[in-house]
Amino acid sequence: MDKTYDQTRVEEKWYKFWEENNLFAPEINPDGNPYTIILPPPNANADLHLGHAMMSVEDILIRYRRMKGDAALWLPGSDHAGFETQVVFERNLQNEGKSRFDFDRETLYKMIFEFVQNNKSKMENQLRRLGFSMDWSREKFTLDEDIINIVYQTFKKMSDGGLIYRANRIVNYCTKHGTSFSDLEVVYEDRKSPLYYIKYGPLTLATVRLETKFGDTAVAIHPNDERYKEYIGKEIDIETVLGPAKIKVISDEAVDKDFGTGVVKVTPAHSATDFEIGQRHNLEVKQVINFDGKLNEKAGKFAGMKVKEARAAIAEEMQKKGLIEKVDENYQNRVAVCYKCGTEIEPLPMEQWFIKIDSLAKNALEVVEKGEVKIFPKNYTSTYYQWMKNIKDWNISRQIVWGIQIPAWKCKDCNEWVVTKGEEPNECPNCKSSTIERDPDVFDTWFSSGQWPYATLMTTKPGDFEKFYPTAVMETGRDILFFWVARMVMLGLYKTGSIPFKDVVLHGTVLDPLGKKMSKSKGNVVNPMDLANQYGADALRMALVYGNAFGHDQALSHPKLQTMRNFTNKLWNIGRFLIEFKPEDSTTEISNHEDDKAILKKLDETINKVTAALDQYRFHDATDTLYEFIWHEFADKYIESTKERRSEAQPTLEYVFKTSLELLHPFMPFITEELWQRLPHEGKSIMITSWPTSK
Repeated sequence: MDKTYDQTRVEEKWYKFWEENNLFAPEINPDGNPYTIILPPPNANADLHLGHAMMSVEDILIRYRRMKGDAALWLPGSDHAGFETQVVFERNLQNEGKSRFDFDRETLYKMIFEFVQNNKSKMENQLRRLGFSMDWSREKFTLDEDIINIVYQTFKKMSDGGLIYRANRIVNYCTKHGTSFSDLEVVYEDRKSPLYYIKYGPLTLATVRLETKFGDTAVAIHPNDERYKEYIGKEIDIETVLGPAKIKVISDEAVDKDFGTGVVKVTPAHSATDFEIGQRHNLEVKQVINFDGKLNEKAGKFAGMKVKEARAAIAEEMQKKGLIEKVDENYQNRVAVCYKCGTEIEPLPMEQWFIKIDSLAKNALEVVEKGEVKIFPKNYTSTYYQWMKNIKDWNISRQIVWGIQIPAWKCKDCNEWVVTKGEEPNECPNCKSSTIERDPDVFDTWFSSGQWPYATLMTTKPGDFEKFYPTAVMETGRDILFFWVARMVMLGLYKTGSIPFKDVVLHGTVLDPLGKKMSKSKGNVVNPMDLANQYGADALRMALVYGNAFGHDQALSHPKLQTMRNFTNKLWNIGRFLIEFKPEDSTTEISNHEDDKAILKKLDETINKVTAALDQYRFHDATDTLYEFIWHEFADKYIESTKERRSEAQPTLEYVFKTSLELLHPFMPFITEELWQRLPHEGKSIMITSWPTSK
């Protein structure tokens, strides 16, 4: 054995061995209880980032359960990541002096598909590099034809059942990328904005958004606001920058009496709240900002201006006409922005497909309340409750090319829509016209990935769904509890009548060494491959769960990585001592020496602690226990105490070390396999040996 552990001579060798011998397949334990984890599919548009290395937790659970004799399946896959991927691809086109508008839909789709396939294979090799023991024979992609067919079937079923509807409603729209978002995908920034107090005839109201005033169709007050009761139901004369006009005064409980003067303008086309007010009072929806972010002809001489430019020009004009009473330059407000480009989100009216969410959310809430689905750490359960009780209908249309195109066709003659399971209808079922056109929009990525647990198992191998669904654990980042986890629960219950998983295990975010969130724009993204190359994959995996309560954010710690690298060296040195320097006259039976009995007792305690910690998802407790036992109790104390009676102690030394390697294997698979193979053993691999039990 080399004097120093060299991971480059170990890691690739053993992964190849495991994969070639089909040791990742659940069939190695054909009579075992099914235990399934579906990999949260990484976006197939870029290399892995450090957050993906946290999926080591899933490998820990799978290896642990495999060693316990379960038919353990870890099913890999990747996500087409619709909007995210198209943004990345468009950025590449921009670097080449091109844009998406240079290509027709089919050509652009094919180009992105090729780009994704190249990235996908790189990403899969990176997953292998981290030692992830996934059954690659069952790998799936969200744009596999059979997955798409299931997504279509779900959409058709929901449409037939009245859960899908098409409506012209306010959506969150990014004018740069040209697509809408669900409420969850909108990021809010705290800003200081001028708050203009403007005159509307006898009334004064406060607004930030002067540019939307051309779309005002009413002025509203709270019904209990005594200050303005005399105006309710009346039409008042107002002066605007485009000339005199009349506007109706209404009352609505949505008005905040304490904001500004207590009077608000109602612009149904450019505010979700105002849209709802408009629906209640039958107000006109008058759009004055186009989907390119510019004002339209309804804005008169301000038409063609972008929002910020128009706001400044309108303010200047109103000041000249004496229509602004005062301006609060330090008004604190929250501004919605696109999470990819930072462009201010425009609330705009758009016809889209929506899911009626109430009944789905109710069912998804009940299974958590009843304990059928458990969330770890438990404190996230209340967060789940709060969100599910306040959920709104979900718009699932996205105005991009890359993704699963919605299987809906509109008749150009009678304007009726027909939804199918993907097949193109020959004619309109309503008026029999053959002039029909497919909706160009694609599904929100979360709609397809929300079906991932059952869609994958329905399309892998015959019998997989019946055997492995519901899955055991969904382990993922706490930040997508709502984006993804809640939607999987809703859609899983709807489509299969069963929960998609029994336990939800949420890990925190890995931050940079200064505690800042990693992002490409900040230039602080860390590639996990670099860390694996420097410290070894085992050390990286161990460092991510050691010393940090699971579910909490953690800063990347090079000292901790070095500590775990030192731990691999310690294991190696223990192995060299026991294997290379084994006394020729060693006994074969474990002795009754007090020190031997003491270390065996501590080993039993360690087995029980580690097993309990893994069963309760307390990964940090398991690693703390193992590190303390192996380094301090076993190496520092016990090994030192045996040097005067080495031959007698050798069987105990080997047994304790071999058992320690087995306990450590789920966390540090490579070095434990290497050392275990060098010790006396039964079986082909440490990975399929029995999990240790206390004597």
